[in-house]
Amino acid sequence: MSNSLPNHHDAELVLKLYELRRETVMREARNWMATFNPKSIDDVVAVMSNFGAKENAYMRQVCSYWEMVAAFIIHGTLNADLAYDTLGEMYFVYAIIQPVLEDFRKKFNSPDFFKNVQQVVEATAKGRERVAQVQQRRAEMMSRMAAAAKSN
Repeated sequence: MSNSLPNHHDAELVLKLYELRRETVMREARNWMATFNPKSIDDVVAVMSNFGAKENAYMRQVCSYWEMVAAFIIHGTLNADLAYDTLGEMYFVYAIIQPVLEDFRKKFNSPDFFKNVQQVVEATAKGRERVAQVQQRRAEMMSRMAAAAKSN
């Protein structure tokens, strides 16, 4: 990962990555991923085993996008500190996948799945803390949503 100071090339890449996230299908995929709440590997298997479903495509699109971005960071193409400050969604997505990540790798015989994202996120204490905070906020939000659904 890059230890150099960010420069205008890093900024241009961050802006390009932002533009790509605004593409219509990518936005739909990101919206779906934000509401995906796998409680176990079975929830992920249900999505990944349904090849014709849009949710399958959405999960693959979002995960491969962030895996690509993380590879930029690992290989020094994108400054890690600037990425941390501007690409919080990568940590959000990792927070969703992380509880089932090892089971996913075993179930789908895919030991490298999300390895770049994992490396970037878990490389620093502040990255690990961000994920823990996201997981806590999501758990609270899901609990509130469940309570609201029960009261209706």
